[in-house]
Amino acid sequence: MHHQKPEKIDFNQEYPCPCRRRGRLVPITLTEAFGCDRCQQIFVVQDNGHILEQLSTTYPYKRSWRWAGNAWHVVHPRLGESYLPIALGIIFVLVIIWLPLALKLAKGSSIVAWAIVAVILAILPALMVWLTYRR
Repeated sequence: MHHQKPEKIDFNQEYPCPCRRRGRLVPITLTEAFGCDRCQQIFVVQDNGHILEQLSTTYPYKRSWRWAGNAWHVVHPRLGESYLPIALGIIFVLVIIWLPLALKLAKGSSIVAWAIVAVILAILPALMVWLTYRR
């Protein structure tokens, strides 16, 4: 799939809303921002005029787009900017490496204690991800 080169966003030009196809972005006077005439969202221009970022959002990470001359293209956050890979890595280490090792070394009734510790340590990253994505 061939994408056009991203263009700089011009405040004198009219753009379609990246959220809704029928809305139009209208420049907000004396700011580097646009407002949609349909969905009432506010968008600010970032990265020297190349990225349009949604200002108020319910997503944990701000949604961003680049203008390619005829359509908006979503700018995906880098992998390191997300808590999800970190949480998945922690769960992977706990389940694949630490839990079998702990069960192998444990004897008798301490197996239950090791299993409880492993479950608690697996719940912590899941709780972290939930807290991040719930707003």
